[in-house]
Amino acid sequence: MDSGILLIILEEKEYGMGCRPSLMGRPSLDEYFMEIALVVATRSTCLRHKVGSVIVRDKRILSTGYNGAPTGLPHCLDVGCRREDFESGTHHERCRAVHAEQNAIIQAAIHGVSTSGATLYCTHQPCILCAKMIINSQIERVVYRKSYPDDEALKFLEQAGIEVFQMAPDEKDEG
Repeated sequence: MDSGILLIILEEKEYGMGCRPSLMGRPSLDEYFMEIALVVATRSTCLRHKVGSVIVRDKRILSTGYNGAPTGLPHCLDVGCRREDFESGTHHERCRAVHAEQNAIIQAAIHGVSTSGATLYCTHQPCILCAKMIINSQIERVVYRKSYPDDEALKFLEQAGIEVFQMAPDEKDEG
């Protein structure tokens, strides 16, 4: 077996979570920040989708967020999902969770950090509600892994001139 191929296989095992390291073993910036978003998602309290988000500018993390109930309110893990009878991507108003992208934007605002010109990395494609917040937050680029059934959100982002890039999802990606 070619030593370069063996190196890639070993690095895939070492890095895990679908990271596709370069031949030199160093992930691209998109891979690096997406891996961080995947770790952030592990804090999610949503029963349907574990979503994590990271806002970055100039190779620096500005803010992170994951989906879960508003501060001080019971988590869906504790009281159940209000949308369990609805198709994914519909009836956002019934959801008790604040989305990961929203939480990352809110955390930046709380701490007085501008998101203008930043890139938002998210484990899932933003919904229409998050797309509107992303546009008004002057975020310039969105990178996500897993699709979400909301084509209108992608149209909004495109109309606003925001660069959108989908990284290849991993077979192990969950909800």
